[in-house]
Amino acid sequence: MTKIKNLFLLVSIIYTQTVLASSLDLTPKINNYIKAKRKQSKVSNDERTSWYAYDLVSKQVILSINARRQMQAASMIKPFIALAFFDKVKNGKIKYGAKSKAQLQASIQHSDNKATNWLMRNVGGPKAVQKILSKNYPDIFKETKVVEYIPAGGKTYKNCASALDYGRFLKALWKRKLPYSKEILWAMSLPGRDRLYSSTPIPKGTLVYNKTGSTARLCGDMGILVACDKNGKKHPYIIVGIIEKSKRTPSYGNWMRMRGNIIRAVSTQTYNALKIKYNLR
Repeated sequence: MTKIKNLFLLVSIIYTQTVLASSLDLTPKINNYIKAKRKQSKVSNDERTSWYAYDLVSKQVILSINARRQMQAASMIKPFIALAFFDKVKNGKIKYGAKSKAQLQASIQHSDNKATNWLMRNVGGPKAVQKILSKNYPDIFKETKVVEYIPAGGKTYKNCASALDYGRFLKALWKRKLPYSKEILWAMSLPGRDRLYSSTPIPKGTLVYNKTGSTARLCGDMGILVACDKNGKKHPYIIVGIIEKSKRTPSYGNWMRMRGNIIRAVSTQTYNALKIKYNLR
């Protein structure tokens, strides 16, 4: 009888842990974290935030705060422009060769605005990019608005998207459902700036596919992190963080560093929750 009771207890514990893991929701925790930062004046009253995380293994949303809110896109729009470019390549309208590959790399790895505008011009301009995204991929781009080339100095505030749009894009990209998905992922995996993994306690060797966005009014990052458990099994997940200010900050460097650290903290909390769920490294 004692063995049966112990077995029942063990099964109950395993079942409870499984239920808790499968219903992981970081939204309340991150909400409280952002509220605390506001009280500490580390997130100002004129700043809006948006957060989204999706577990590609369990196929569950694990974080969603203002995810449908249309926010400034800055350079985070650049992989979308790459998709519009590859859509025309797929349809035989333009060619993808050494020159365009170099422009893609410069646009995403180095966030080169001239390279991005080169890609956009080859698509036919901002309106053409928007038409391709909204017409050919309506299930992804619901709050995205591409209306301008990237201005000199990157002072772009008109192009917009939502955290959920980034999430849907990354999900389709990871599943190779978009034209030339491998090429876009390749460009997003190249060494460069990120606010999701670098300067965090997330273990070395975690793969990162991302694109940051930075202006005097926006600090953001969106990407896929591929963590590994202690057996070496991969656990990819999506994480998006955006902080938008209503007016230009007078101290760009300090503001960007502090807001970037907030995004890193949310990314770390997301990893730690998945670490428990999947016994990650």
